[in-house]
Amino acid sequence: MACCPTEERIKGAFSTAKTSKVGTGATAKKVSTTIYVFAEELEDDKIKIQAVNENHVPTGPTRTISRDDLLRDFFPDPEYYHKTMLPQMRELAKQIASGERHLKNGQPFTAELSFANALNLDEQNIRANFGIGLVYLRRGEKEKALEVLRRLVTLDAAFEKRHKHLFNEFGINLRRNGMYEQALDYYGRALDFAKDDEHLFFNIARTHIERRDLGRAREALEQALAINPGFAEARDYLAKLARGPAGLKLTPSS
Repeated sequence: MACCPTEERIKGAFSTAKTSKVGTGATAKKVSTTIYVFAEELEDDKIKIQAVNENHVPTGPTRTISRDDLLRDFFPDPEYYHKTMLPQMRELAKQIASGERHLKNGQPFTAELSFANALNLDEQNIRANFGIGLVYLRRGEKEKALEVLRRLVTLDAAFEKRHKHLFNEFGINLRRNGMYEQALDYYGRALDFAKDDEHLFFNIARTHIERRDLGRAREALEQALAINPGFAEARDYLAKLARGPAGLKLTPSS
């Protein structure tokens, strides 16, 4: 017997009107503002919604509500989604992809332009922030990289699992640039979100080794091995530490 067709999942722009009072006394008046969100249906009747900025792209933290809550509090706006929001979302994705491609090809100045264009559309975009931070680190522009670092540590989404490769790469580049204290502060923030990540502890250990704090390096390696006893590289470094400073012949940072 044929099954009923699956109901299409919600994905698009929704709006709600917010009324606020402006002025006082006889000059007071009510002003209505339309607020847009991007909504995407997940499993179990849950909807992920995200605010839309003045450039018409979803930005900032997301929150989850029920389908009933969405349909009660917001109105679908397919015309705004298809004619305004979707083109801007595609442009943002295009600029980020361009920046990442140029960075991979060793073209940091061209990459910077693309990432800057992306940040003009969404200053909180995680991939664009990491990308331009990597540009500055690879060019040795430490002060600019620190500005990006300060911005990233305030963004919880930067340390979500889907961005793991980005935050690992950024931390490694901080270490490679001799920015050890900043790297450790950054890794400490990452630990708030990934306490069971053995590679994070390994990167912390590498940072301590390069700043010659071997005791803390040993502690971090032991934590990495407690999470993953089969982590061969961490075990190898721990064996080198056991032989003392003479056993450490640091290879180029990886």
